[in-house]
Amino acid sequence: KLPVPKAMTTAMDAKHQAEAARLINGGLSYLVGQVNKSGGWSIHGKFEPAVTGLVLKALVQHPGVTVETPIVKRGYERLLSFQQADGAIYDPKQGRSNYCTAIATCALVAANNPKFKPNLDKAVKYLRSLQIAPGSKSRDPQKPGQAISKDSPYLGGVSYGKQHGRPDMNNLGWWMQAMHDAGVSADDPAMQQALTFVTRCQNRSESNNLAWAKDGGNDGGLIYAPAKRNVGVGESKAGPGPGGRGLRSYGSITYVGLKSMLYAGLTKDDPRVRSAYAWIRKHWTLDANPNMPAPRSRQGMYFYYNVFSKALRAFGEAEIPDPKNPKVKHNWREQLVDALAKRVRKDGSWINTADRWEEGSAVLVTAYEVLALEEVMKK
Repeated sequence: KLPVPKAMTTAMDAKHQAEAARLINGGLSYLVGQVNKSGGWSIHGKFEPAVTGLVLKALVQHPGVTVETPIVKRGYERLLSFQQADGAIYDPKQGRSNYCTAIATCALVAANNPKFKPNLDKAVKYLRSLQIAPGSKSRDPQKPGQAISKDSPYLGGVSYGKQHGRPDMNNLGWWMQAMHDAGVSADDPAMQQALTFVTRCQNRSESNNLAWAKDGGNDGGLIYAPAKRNVGVGESKAGPGPGGRGLRSYGSITYVGLKSMLYAGLTKDDPRVRSAYAWIRKHWTLDANPNMPAPRSRQGMYFYYNVFSKALRAFGEAEIPDPKNPKVKHNWREQLVDALAKRVRKDGSWINTADRWEEGSAVLVTAYEVLALEEVMKK
C-alpha cells in the first residue's frame, strides 16, 4: 500500500493537494501492475530503458519508496543491464541512445544513492559525447564528414544518437534535463552551446537569424528543429504557420524550450524568455497541445502536460496572468490537477486516443502524468 504523498507547496488548496495525491497513488498502482517479467517497463516491448527510467523516477520520488524496495531494486538492476561499455544506457538493437540514456540518467539521479555514481558518471560522459560541437564532423549519412561551423543550425544540438545526424528540440530537451538533473552547471560550455540550438528553434527573428524565423509568425514560441537534412529548412511538427507562412510554434516544444533556457541560466528578464512566456500566456489551454492545428490538437497532449509542469515550476511563478484580463490568474498547479482528474481512467491510468508519439501506450502516458503531478507537489 502506497503512503499518501504530502505537498511541499502552499500554492495549491487542500482539495487539489488531496486530489493530486490520489491521482499519483492511482497512477503508481497501475504502473506497478504493468511491470514486465524482466523487471522493467516498455511500450509494447520497445524502448524498455527509457520507459523503465520514467517509471523508476516516479516510484523512487514517492515517500516510503527507496532503491531497496523490491520492485524498484529489480527495476534499477534491469535498467543498468542496458548500460554499454561507452556509458550509454539503451538497447543497441532499437537505437535512440540519447533519448534512453538521458531518461535513465534522470532516474539514476532521482535514486540519490552513491552506489549508482559510477553508472551515472559514465552516462553523463556519454551524453556529452553526443552534442554536435563546432569543428566536429557531421554524422548525417547524406553529408558524411562535413565540418560543423559556428553558423550551422545543428550546432549545440543532440539527435537520437550517433547514427542519426539531424538534431531536434525534443532530444535536446531530454539531454538538457538529464544534464541539469545531474548537476551540470548552467555556465558549462556544453549547456551554453545547447542554448545556441534552443535559440535557433525559437520563432524570434531578433535572436534567431535563420531564414525560417524571418518568414512567419515571429511569435516567441518554439518549433521542433531549426533545420531538416536540408539545413535551409526548419521543421515544425505542427506544420506551417497561419496563412501558410513560416512555421507554426506549438505548446509541448515551447515548454521544453522555456525550461531549457532556464536550465542554461537565462533569467525571466531575458528577451528570449519573455517572448516564450508571452507565447505561453497567449496560448493558454489545458484542453489541447497549444496551437496545434485543430484536427491534431490532442496529439502530444500528455507529453505537453509533463513538460508544462517542469517548465512552470522552473519558471517559479505560482500563477500565470491571463493576457486578455490580467486580473484573471491561472493557478497552473490546480488547473493541471483538474485536467488530469477529468481524464484519468478507472484503473488509475491515462491514455491518449490521438495516438501519436507513442501516446497510445498507457504505461508511457501514465508515467508522464505521475511525474507531472509529482512536480506540482513540490515548491
